[in-house]
Amino acid sequence: MASILDEYEDSLSRSTVLQPGCPSVGIPHSGYVNAQLEKEEPIFTKQRIDFTPSERITSLVVSCNQLCMSLGKDTLLRIDLGKANEPNHMELGRKDDAKVHKMFLDPTGSHLLIALSSTEVLYVNRNGQKVRPLARWKGQLVESVGWNKALGTESSTGPILVGTAQGQIFEAELSASEGGLFGPAPDLYFRPLYVLNEEGGPAPVCSLEAERGPEGRGFVIATTRQRLFQFIGRVAEGAEAQGFSGLFAAYADHPPPFREFPSSLGYSELAFYTPKLRSAPRAFAWMMGDGVLYGSLDCGRPDSLLSEERVWEYPEGVGPGASPPLAIVLTQFHFLLLLVDRVEAVCTLTGQVVLRDRFLEKFGPLKHMAKDPSTGHLWAHSERAVFRYHVQREARDVWRTYLDMNRFDLAKEYCRERPDCLDTVLAREADFCFRQRRYLESARCYALTQSYFEEIALKFLEARQEEALAEFLQRKLANLKPAERTQATLLTAWLTELYLSRLGALQGDPDALNLYRETRERFRSFLSSPRHKEWLFASRASIHELLASHGDTEHMVYFAVIMQDYERVVAYHCQHEAYEEALAVLARHRDPQLFYKFSPILIRHIPRQLVDAWIEMGSRLDARQLIPALVNYSQGGEAQQVSQAIRYMEFCVNVLGETEQAIHNYLLSLYARGQPASLLAYLEQAGASPHRVHYDLKYALRLCAEHGHHRACVHVYKVLELYEEAVDLALQVDVDLAKQCADLPEEDEELRKKLWLKIARHVVQEEEDVQTAMACLASCPLLKIEDVLPFFPDFVTIDHFKEAICSSLKAYNHHIQELQREMEEATASAQRIRRDLQELRGRYGTVEPQDKCATCDFPLLNRPFYLFLCGHMFHADCLLQAVRPGLPAYKQARLEELQRKLGAAPPPAKGSARAKEAEGGAAAGGPSREQLKADLDELVAAECVYCGELMIRSIDRPFIDPQRYEEEHLSWL
Repeated sequence: MASILDEYEDSLSRSTVLQPGCPSVGIPHSGYVNAQLEKEEPIFTKQRIDFTPSERITSLVVSCNQLCMSLGKDTLLRIDLGKANEPNHMELGRKDDAKVHKMFLDPTGSHLLIALSSTEVLYVNRNGQKVRPLARWKGQLVESVGWNKALGTESSTGPILVGTAQGQIFEAELSASEGGLFGPAPDLYFRPLYVLNEEGGPAPVCSLEAERGPEGRGFVIATTRQRLFQFIGRVAEGAEAQGFSGLFAAYADHPPPFREFPSSLGYSELAFYTPKLRSAPRAFAWMMGDGVLYGSLDCGRPDSLLSEERVWEYPEGVGPGASPPLAIVLTQFHFLLLLVDRVEAVCTLTGQVVLRDRFLEKFGPLKHMAKDPSTGHLWAHSERAVFRYHVQREARDVWRTYLDMNRFDLAKEYCRERPDCLDTVLAREADFCFRQRRYLESARCYALTQSYFEEIALKFLEARQEEALAEFLQRKLANLKPAERTQATLLTAWLTELYLSRLGALQGDPDALNLYRETRERFRSFLSSPRHKEWLFASRASIHELLASHGDTEHMVYFAVIMQDYERVVAYHCQHEAYEEALAVLARHRDPQLFYKFSPILIRHIPRQLVDAWIEMGSRLDARQLIPALVNYSQGGEAQQVSQAIRYMEFCVNVLGETEQAIHNYLLSLYARGQPASLLAYLEQAGASPHRVHYDLKYALRLCAEHGHHRACVHVYKVLELYEEAVDLALQVDVDLAKQCADLPEEDEELRKKLWLKIARHVVQEEEDVQTAMACLASCPLLKIEDVLPFFPDFVTIDHFKEAICSSLKAYNHHIQELQREMEEATASAQRIRRDLQELRGRYGTVEPQDKCATCDFPLLNRPFYLFLCGHMFHADCLLQAVRPGLPAYKQARLEELQRKLGAAPPPAKGSARAKEAEGGAAAGGPSREQLKADLDELVAAECVYCGELMIRSIDRPFIDPQRYEEEHLSWL
C-alpha cells in the first residue's frame, strides 16, 4: 500500500477553506477598535487524508484515536492515530460472499464489532490479532449497539445493548480474554430484553444510546425509522451485574413513551453531543424523515430525558424525495448532514445552513460520517477516499445569535473573553431594559459599557429616573481606575447632590416618611461604602461644601466620622457649644493632635473633665504642648483654675515621671502663685544635688524671690552650694535654719568656721543674747572663745564668759599633755630602732655543701650566690633572671646600665698599692667596681624574690605567658 494515513503532518495547503459558522450580524458598538489584521479561519476545515486504499472502503468507525476501516469484504485496517505510520492489517478469514454490513467501536477504542450481511458478528480487541466470531449472536443482523460508558473498560465492555433489524433489543457482554483452545468465548451472554414496534409490527432498531444519570437512574434512547423511544428507570445500588434487565422489565406491561413522525427515510440515526469524554451528553439530534429533531438532554427530569425539542426541516434539496441524508454528527452548535455528494452544516440555534461542502466526483459517492468523541474530529469517507474535518472555535460567533434572540445571559457567556463583543451585548441589553422600563437593570448594564457617559446620563434625566441615574453613577464610580481622580470627584459630587436633593424633597412630606428613611439609608450606605472610600476621601472637601449648602448638619457629622475627619466633628460641636460631646469624640479617638488643637477652647468651659481626659491619655500626650492652654486658662489666677493646672502637672511629674525642664518650671510657677505650702515640699522632694534636679535653679531662685518665699530661696541656695548667701538669707528667717546651712560644707572647715562666725555675729549683734551666743559656741567645735569675744560690746562683764574661758583653757592643757605623750613615744621608738640595727650587723647564715639554688636546683657553691634571712638561696644569675620581669621599666633600664658598666670596669688588681691606685682612678673617672656591685645588689637583692613585695605584685600574673599559650596548648595535645 502506498502512503498510510499521516493525518497530523499533512499541510493545510491541501485543505478546502469553508464558510464560517453562524451568520454574522452587524451591530455597532463604541469604545473599542475592531481591526481584523488576519483573515479569520473558518469553523470547519476539510482535509483529505493522503491515503489510497487497496480496495474499496465499505465501513469506517473511529473512537479514542483508534480508526478502523473495512476494505473489500475480507480486510480490516486498524490505525492508532498516535502512531499513524504503523497500520495493522487483518484478514477476516471469510470464504463466503458475506459483506460487512456495519461496524461498531466502543468509546475506549478497544472493542470492535463487525456485523456481516450473513447475520454473523465478529469481535476484534485492540490488543489482539485474531478475529473471533460471536456464536451467540449468530442469526441476528445487528443494526445498532448501545455501549456502556460507565462500566466499559479495555478488557470488558460491561453490559451493552444490541439492536437488530428484526426490532429486538438484546443485552450482551464481551470479554477480551482469549484463553486457550477450549477457553471461554468472548460473548459471555446474549439475552433478549425488548422488541420495538411500529404500526406495522417490529421495526429495525436504528440507534441505541444508554446513559446513567444522578441518584442511580438509568436512561436508554432507542430509535426506529419513525419513532424515538425512551426507557427510564432506577438501577439498584450494587446491581451493575444485572445490566439493563431491570430497566426494561418496567415496560413489560405497557409501551415506553415515544415520539413519532409520519414521514420516513427507511432508516434513522441518533447523534449525541458530549462536552468531555465520559461526561453526560448535553444535546441530541435525530435524523428522520421529517427533518432533524434537536433538543437538550436533562438527566434530572423524572418523566423525559428530552427537553427544549424542536424540529429543523431539511435544507432545500435535502429530504426523502430529493437527496436523502445518509448520516448525521452533532457538535456544540451545529449538526452536519452527510449526503451522497456533499456535507451540509446547520446551526442548531437558527436552523440556517452555514456550510455546503461539495466533493469531487472522482472520489465517488460518500458513504458514512463519524465523530471521534475524544478529539472532536469528524471523519467522512467514500469508497476511495477518507476526509477529516477540524472544528475550530465553533462558539466564536454564537453570541451574535443569542443577542438577536435577546438571550443576553448566554450571549455574555460566549463573548466573555472578547471585550468589544461583550460591550456590544451589554449595550443591547441596556437598551432593551430601558425600553421595557426596567431602569435599574438598564443602569447596571450601561455602567459596564463603553457608551458615551453624557448620552446615558441624559437618557435617565429625560425619563426623570433619578434613582436609576444614581445607580448608574455609582457603578461607573466603582469601575474607575486610580488615575481617574477628576472623573471620580465629579461623580461623587453629582451623586451627593442627587441624594441631598432627594432627601430635601422627601423630608417635608409626612406621607413619604418610609421612603425618606430608605433613601437616607441608601445615602449613608453610599457614604460608608468601602468600594467608594478612596474617591470619597479624595473629594471630602467638596462633599462637605455640598452638605453645608443643603444645611444637612446630621450627615456632615456622619460623613466626617466615616472619613475619620474628627477635627471637623469636634469643631462642629465646639461651634454649637456642645463641649462635652466634643470631648467625648476626642476621648474616643485619642488623637493627640486634636487634643493639642482644641484644648485651649475646652479648658475654658470644662476644665475638670478635660484634665481627666488628659490624665486618661497618659503618656500619649506631650505635656509641653498643653502648657500654652494651661497658661491661658490660669491667667485669671482663680484658685480653681490654678488647681486644675497643678493637678495635671503633678500627674506628669509624679506618675509619668516627666523630666522636661519646662514642665517642672511651670509647676514651680504654679506652686509659687497658688500653693506656696507645696513649693518647699516639691523642692525638698527634688533633692539637693544640682545635677539631679529637673527645674532651672536660677529661674526657681528668681521666682521664689519675687514671691517672697525665703525658705524656698534658702533651699535653692543650698542646692547651688552658695552657702554664704544661704546663711545670710536664713538668718533673716530662722537661726536654726542658718545653723543647718552652716554645717553643709563638711569638707571645708575654714568655710564652716566662717559661716558659724556669721551666725555668732548675728546672734551677738542683732539679738544681743549672750546665752544664745554661748550656745552657738557650744554647737560648733571649730569656734573658740577668742573667735567670738571681738563681737561682744566692751561693757559686757567677764562673768558671762567665765565658763567658756575655763573650758578653753582646759582644752589647751589637754592638748599640751597629748603632745608630750606623743614625743615620749617617738623617743622610745627611735631607741628600739637603733638597737635592732646594731643586732642586724652581727647576723649571719650558714651554707652547707649540699645546699642548692631555689630556682635551678643546682649546687649553690658552684657560682656566686645570695643568701636571704628567710632561708632562700639563689645563684646570682638565677636571681637576676627571676627579678628582672617583675621590675618596672625604668629599673630594668637601670639594671642593664649597671651590668654594662660592671662588665667594662677593670678587674680588681692584686696588692694594696695597685688597689689604691685603681680606687683613685675610679674616683677620678667614675664609680668604682665595688660601688657598681653595691648598686646592682640594691636592685636585685633588696628582698627575697619568693617572700618579698615582688611576689605579692605577681599574684595576678598568669602561669603561662599569653603569647606562648597557643604553643603550650598544642604541645599538651
